[in-house]
Amino acid sequence: MHLLYYIVMLIVAALFTLILVMKWRKRFDVSLALIFVLITVNDLGYLFYFTAQSLGEALIAQKMIYIGGCFLPLLIFFAVIRLTRLVVPKWMKAAMVSLSMVMYALVLSIGVTRFFYENVEFSRVNGLVRVTKEYGWGHTLFNIVLTMYFLAGIGVLIYTYVKKVEVSVKILKLLMIPFLLCIAGLWIDRISDSIYYLVPLFYNMTLAVYLVIIQKISMYDIIDTGIDSLAREGDTGFISLDLKLNYLGSNEVARKIIPDIKRVSIDTSIRDYRLFGDNLIKWLDSFCEAEAKGIRRDQFTCKDAGGERIYYVNISYLYDGQKKCGYQFFFIDNTKDLKYKENLKKEVRQKTEHIVEMHNALILGMATMVESRDNSTGGHIRRTSELVRILMEKIRRYSNGEFDITDEFYDDIVKAAPMHDLGKIAVDDDILRKPGRFEPWEFEKMKEHANEGKRIVHEILKDTDDDSFRKIAENVAHYHHERWDGSGYPEGISGEQIPLEARIMAVADVYDALVSKRVYKEKMSFEKADSIIMEGMGSQFDKRLEPYYKKARGEFEEYYTKLDEAGEDDRIRTGEDDGRQ
Repeated sequence: MHLLYYIVMLIVAALFTLILVMKWRKRFDVSLALIFVLITVNDLGYLFYFTAQSLGEALIAQKMIYIGGCFLPLLIFFAVIRLTRLVVPKWMKAAMVSLSMVMYALVLSIGVTRFFYENVEFSRVNGLVRVTKEYGWGHTLFNIVLTMYFLAGIGVLIYTYVKKVEVSVKILKLLMIPFLLCIAGLWIDRISDSIYYLVPLFYNMTLAVYLVIIQKISMYDIIDTGIDSLAREGDTGFISLDLKLNYLGSNEVARKIIPDIKRVSIDTSIRDYRLFGDNLIKWLDSFCEAEAKGIRRDQFTCKDAGGERIYYVNISYLYDGQKKCGYQFFFIDNTKDLKYKENLKKEVRQKTEHIVEMHNALILGMATMVESRDNSTGGHIRRTSELVRILMEKIRRYSNGEFDITDEFYDDIVKAAPMHDLGKIAVDDDILRKPGRFEPWEFEKMKEHANEGKRIVHEILKDTDDDSFRKIAENVAHYHHERWDGSGYPEGISGEQIPLEARIMAVADVYDALVSKRVYKEKMSFEKADSIIMEGMGSQFDKRLEPYYKKARGEFEEYYTKLDEAGEDDRIRTGEDDGRQ
């Protein structure tokens, strides 16, 4: 039974570590990963200690166990300062790491010097290991350092709570638990004569607490990466709530529009405040009622605190993958439109233009958010859109009726270009963020983004009145990986079966992929990229686009050269599927 206890503790620690790997996000602190690894090593040490057959084996196991004792308090402290958003000087962190390394060096001297243990005796009583120790000055120093780390961590948590730094109170309370569990486990084992060491159990409980913390900060990560990409600049404000209406965060613009939101603590329900009965709660109740009836709710309006500006208020869901996890309020400045009430026709036109611009901005924001999942800054969207515009200019100017290019078609394809990769929102992060070439099965999964893109674009635009734009946007998302010779995907269609807008998009998409850097290749020269594009005319691309591409390639090169000279060339992506197979 004793052996089974230690085996179970080791298995539990390993399982918790695997769960962490599956939930890992790039913005997590590396200290969290090290905590899980060290606790697993610590539990393995206890298993080796229990099965030791000699003093030498027992001392090796003890040295494994002390890895946790020397470094876990330090890592827990680092995790605390990261999650509470406090800044500790690098020299102080280096000093703390050095101190822990010195402590473990003393541990490694066990059996060689008398620094840590002055005397050690080994025996087995009724099959159980008994190691009698006389502690040296090194062990006393170890206890002092251990206590220092625990007190420092608890002090940081108390400071953060008292100063009301914008950190979830629930997370602060959860962060206190690992300290208490570690202290309890270490001291109970020292004063107890039990044949079971409780440290592995308490350490595993610590891992369970960290998994709960990770689940919560994952939601905040969604808010940071998703909402900020839509409302980072300009006059757009946002407020985010979870499904229980607990406050998750807002930006400065929203806090000026709804100043009472400053009084709400993170993770506190806005229903606990009477301040929002005439705005946030009222709007959200109306939104939920409309959703329950399956109808679309019109935008709400509000004024800022000074009554000088008027805002549209849009409400939508926050998503974690396919799962709804909260609500988001967007405040979009509409003051300018209302200055033209005297001229009704002009006002209607301006409002229409404003709504279209807002619609396009939200679409572009969504495309940017999707692309940010594979570590891009949105450069691919901007660049391919510009290439499409340049190429369309040449077709419109020189085609002489070969292509039926109207002004409406020109505007629609330029608007639709940023939507070509929206389907990647349905691709799993493990594939989308893979820093290297795809395995065949991964490439098949990635190829599904074309069909998903058509579906998503259709859902976004199905209720708009602009059927022409909707159809072009769907075609761009669906068919931009088809090839003229029929060897593309997802449908394998060929020739003029491929819509013209998708054929044009394909040229821009591939050109940017060739001249941009990837994790698996350097960016190509313009000459090499041009050679590949030209070789593809008639096989990968529509041969009839060749003369217009020739006229456009000079401007292509000039555009990228200006990006390089301006220091704005961010052509480093890790999720582009064109060349990873």
